[in-house]
Amino acid sequence: MTVTEVSVNLTINGQAVSVPEGTSIHKACESAGIETPTLCWAENLTPVNVCRVCVVEVEGSRALVPSCARAVEDEMVVQTDSPRVRHSRKMVLEFLGSSVDLSQATELAEWMRHYGADPDRYDQPGLVAERISEEPKIQDDLYIRDYDKCVLCYKCVEACGDDAQHTYAIAVSGRGFDARISTEFDTVLPDSACVYCGNCIGVCPTGAIQFKTEFDMRAAGEWRPDEQDVTTTVCSFCGVGCNLELHTQDDRIVKVTSPADHSVTHGHLCIKGRFGWQYVQPPTRK
Repeated sequence: MTVTEVSVNLTINGQAVSVPEGTSIHKACESAGIETPTLCWAENLTPVNVCRVCVVEVEGSRALVPSCARAVEDEMVVQTDSPRVRHSRKMVLEFLGSSVDLSQATELAEWMRHYGADPDRYDQPGLVAERISEEPKIQDDLYIRDYDKCVLCYKCVEACGDDAQHTYAIAVSGRGFDARISTEFDTVLPDSACVYCGNCIGVCPTGAIQFKTEFDMRAAGEWRPDEQDVTTTVCSFCGVGCNLELHTQDDRIVKVTSPADHSVTHGHLCIKGRFGWQYVQPPTRK
């Protein structure tokens, strides 16, 4: 029996758009060629609606709605660039930038310029924005946690949980400004439930969780992403067929990612695929 796909007709920024029933506003915007900033949303994760960077204005709705999670409705009228939307996005970006280090969040930097967001305006005589200002946690040779860059987007929690690894090694601990991504009872990573799949690194948008290799190279001033080549290959450790993206600089592998749209991995890997590449190159000799 053939299932007939039901289409929903709506208007986005005055443009008529038709998408399958159940499509999110964000995906509808994408199908119409309309860019929408996102932070906590990812193609391979369940929307958690925490960042509010993707909000849009829906006719008849009292509040702005998160486009990543709100499904389209027939005859819905959406505005993605109204003064109200622009002001909200600008304020969210400014609040984030005033409290954490977004220097490695390249996509956010572009949107901050687009909306004219100026986090520095919160630092005035007698009024200084509170910042995280914590030293990175370095507890192994695989990856580091830098809370000074964490925007609590929940992506790493989702990737560690139901959406990928099902390990549940990390969650949000604390409240308000003291909220942090933490292991149970703040146990050090080697003693926690972490299996070092590195999927948290793969989804982190700000560099709050990153490869130790990248962290060390950045500290030494040797990290040059514009000079890196990315080669797609198949992981050699088992027969599952996971695709790997080998990032190389100066003819050496510096980190490994996986394409989010790959039918096998959906961007996620195990410890061997993510970190088991050292065998292809000799250790650096001083």
